[in-house]
Amino acid sequence: MSDPIVLGIETSCDETGVGIVQGNTLLSDALASSVEQHARFGGVVPEVASRAHVEAMLPTIELALERAKLKITDVDAFAVTSGPGLAGALVVGVAAAKSLALSLDKPIYGVNHLSAHVAVDQLENGPIPQGALALLVSGGHSSILKVDDLTKPIQSLGSTMDDAAGEAFDKVARLLGLPFPGGPWIDKAAKTGNPEAIKFPQGFTNPEDQKDHAYDFSFSGVKTAVLRWIQNHQLTNQDLPVNDIAASFQKAVVEVLVKKTFKAAKDFGIDTVIIGGGVAANSQLRALANSEGEKHNLRIRIPRPGLCTDNGAMVAALGSELISKNVKPSNLEFAVDPSQPIELTII
Repeated sequence: MSDPIVLGIETSCDETGVGIVQGNTLLSDALASSVEQHARFGGVVPEVASRAHVEAMLPTIELALERAKLKITDVDAFAVTSGPGLAGALVVGVAAAKSLALSLDKPIYGVNHLSAHVAVDQLENGPIPQGALALLVSGGHSSILKVDDLTKPIQSLGSTMDDAAGEAFDKVARLLGLPFPGGPWIDKAAKTGNPEAIKFPQGFTNPEDQKDHAYDFSFSGVKTAVLRWIQNHQLTNQDLPVNDIAASFQKAVVEVLVKKTFKAAKDFGIDTVIIGGGVAANSQLRALANSEGEKHNLRIRIPRPGLCTDNGAMVAALGSELISKNVKPSNLEFAVDPSQPIELTII
């Protein structure tokens, strides 16, 4: 008997993602982004995102089905992000998934956005070994997670105490006059900059922080340090060394992400590290994690960049995993949870 076909819908923020998975095989992945509509505001506007999801939902589902050469009646189950995320945006995706599940009499799984970022790795790198570590870095989240089984509660070892890494990238990009979203633009600028030009702080890395914040992150300080450096520089100079600032800032963020993740791996005796979330597409993070992983005999698993950012494939992947472990589907009456904790994989 073949594995069931799962269609996943992701609408937690500004991207409408629809992915179709069978087992650990990705059949198709379609994405509609409203990022250009948010760019002039310098960040995501919830109401704009919600309207964009409504407009993009049906065409994106149709595109995913077309790419997979399937009809909607071929789908065996639906998975949808129930949280965390923007309330209005989540409602659009959940309403669409519920409508499909109800009309086709198929099971539905309301799943955790963060857990899905981990699950998508299976589509490229195979089953996740029991007792893996995950570094999840995005615009809203920066966490170190202990993953024993994707269908059971995931343990959070540490998280950001203020700005997430992706949020810091966006804010620093704005300071440098770079477009939104800032991550890709800072990554691009950093390629021709000197990462040793400016020494920016790395939050929670001092010895006194190790007792209470060994695996926690803080990126507000480095963002403020960049602002202060720019202000002081502009007192006596006209030109801003954008590429050097970008490279130095990126180095500070990436090093602390890798340093703390590898410390957690060592402390818990874990040899497999999964990196996911939008910031996992950063070229320097990928390079440093892989090079340091070799030195510390750690197996580093990072999906291709297109599967790191928000997408429907990751939701379908988690739904497929839940089905394979015989997890009971969600009740059709479930509600979205904008603050859904990582411990709650399915709602």
